[in-house]
Amino acid sequence: MIIKGKEYHIKMHEKTYHCALDVTMDYIGGKWKTVVLWYLRNKTMRFGEIKKQIPDITEKMLSLQLKSLEEDGVIKREVFAEVPLRVEYSMTEFGQTLIPVVEAIAKWGRALAEQDGKLEEVKAATKK
Repeated sequence: MIIKGKEYHIKMHEKTYHCALDVTMDYIGGKWKTVVLWYLRNKTMRFGEIKKQIPDITEKMLSLQLKSLEEDGVIKREVFAEVPLRVEYSMTEFGQTLIPVVEAIAKWGRALAEQDGKLEEVKAATKK
């Protein structure tokens, strides 16, 4: 990145970033991380609850995204020693600092959708 005519890099956690946006995208980049954070931003959820909110994500991909977010300190995973085992995911204090970023991204997406798309209601599947 260029600041006042001088080139800088950011060194953080044994990585080199070329700009501040590069740092941000390392935490929330990809197709699913921001979606997962969207659903966790206001409440604690179990794996199955998150999966229901994001039906197009595979269980393997959801598991990988949750693990990555946990490793980065954005979410926490709490295991309850019950039968059956209960695991809940929630935002950490650090992760909560991303809520305004995620909400701004969603606001931009809604505006674009209103301009170039159309809102369609999803009908619940009927059981036979």
